[in-house]
Amino acid sequence: MDPINHPVLKRSGGQIEGDTVRRTWNSSIQIDRAAAAPLTVQIVGALTERIRAGLLKPGEALPGTRELATQLGVNRKTVVQAYDELTSQGWLTSHARRRTSVSAELPILRKEQRVTTAAQQLAGRLAEPGYEAYGRPLAPSADVQLDLIDFTDGAPDTRLIPFEDLSKAFRIALIESARGNRMGYGDPRGLPLLRRELAAMLRGERGLNADEDSLCVVRGSQMGIYLTAKLLVRAGDGVAMEQLSYPPARDAFRACGGTIHNLEQDEQGVIPESLEMVCRAHRIRAVYLTPHHQFPTTVTMPLDRRLRILALAEQFDFVVVEDDYDHEFHFSHNPVLPMASLDQGGRVIYIASLSKILAPGLRVGYVVAPPAIIDRLASEIMLIDRQGSIVTERAAAELLLNGKLKRHIRRALKEYEQRCQLAVRAVEQRLGSMASVTAPGGGLALWVRFTDTYDTVGLAQRALEGNIRVLPGSTFCDSAFTVHALRLGYGSMNEHEFRGGVERLFELITRDSR
Repeated sequence: MDPINHPVLKRSGGQIEGDTVRRTWNSSIQIDRAAAAPLTVQIVGALTERIRAGLLKPGEALPGTRELATQLGVNRKTVVQAYDELTSQGWLTSHARRRTSVSAELPILRKEQRVTTAAQQLAGRLAEPGYEAYGRPLAPSADVQLDLIDFTDGAPDTRLIPFEDLSKAFRIALIESARGNRMGYGDPRGLPLLRRELAAMLRGERGLNADEDSLCVVRGSQMGIYLTAKLLVRAGDGVAMEQLSYPPARDAFRACGGTIHNLEQDEQGVIPESLEMVCRAHRIRAVYLTPHHQFPTTVTMPLDRRLRILALAEQFDFVVVEDDYDHEFHFSHNPVLPMASLDQGGRVIYIASLSKILAPGLRVGYVVAPPAIIDRLASEIMLIDRQGSIVTERAAAELLLNGKLKRHIRRALKEYEQRCQLAVRAVEQRLGSMASVTAPGGGLALWVRFTDTYDTVGLAQRALEGNIRVLPGSTFCDSAFTVHALRLGYGSMNEHEFRGGVERLFELITRDSR
């Protein structure tokens, strides 16, 4: 008989734990009294199929024989015989003074295992996911997580979050949204209040000519990058990026059909002449840049190069996608304004987020672009997740409105600037004989350059065995080109934690050199 059409045991209610059965189990087996198979055989077959499918879990209790017989409208002896038969076959276990349950020792292929196997087979027919090259191969096994020292790519320290301010903002957001009946569907561009407050902040602090209609809230900057790529790029379109750049952004453009063209860079970031050469040789639709703190090398692009790139955008008709992922954390008293603030022709799509300010897990990013592009982004969002969290967006707006976010930024900036100085000093003291580091103008990570003969990829692999996770420079490269450098995030660590990690790296390098 087709398993799909086999008599089945139906259950309503919630999870069953151990031998506890919810009284709302409300079981029924579709009994076919006209069938040749006896009722006992039908019950045995139905329960067996449910167990094989993983719908009845090992150790899960079944209804009592009297209860099941009443629900099925059969003699209790019929159910007793079915249970006895299943117990003798090893499917069920009978307990004295307790309900009969599914055997906990069944050597069968459960539904979850079958699904996992099928998913693995499907994945094998697909292209390798891009994020594998960025993080997964250097992810430690579960048994080393507790003692792991993780030099992230520049994550913030969530311990610095103003939890009381944040909790109050969420409480206000939840109460206001619920009482005002505003927890339904809303604008896919994001909560209007948050968009207005973000736009006001961008106008006052970053020089962007932004307003409510030229800003779209997204779930983190990566979502903004992907949606922008989807709008700009079609199969075969050229996208220019620095040789060393942010891997998930590169993967996003490739996923949308883009062909990546690598640009040369130096100690000041991308070289405009390299971009011009690429534009003369290929049709370039978009150029992805991180000019404020180049990812991963941390350098800030000077004004003359920014203006030159904007001129090239007009000349060769491409769009600059500016990823300003950590604008708030610049240690100069005169921070450099975004390229988007210089844009007069609508050539720059500006992407940023509140992730580095608060926590990546809150997932609040935004895209600034001409209203026509924002409307297109909203259409794409409608196809993906409809909208973000109204409560989270209202809480973020509250922190902007009451000034608590700005106060937190000032405090966090002082802390991160001090951590940066201490991190540079720690690297110079312990790794100075084999590596060099230049104090960055901001951000939450260092770019540590080793001698040309040192194998930083091998170091990263060996470090993981010692519960240290680092990102070698080659991780950010789009070719087989060897990069003798490490990106060491210091933002998520205090001085003691960072120094301890550098000390363990030094011990590992010293041991390898013996």
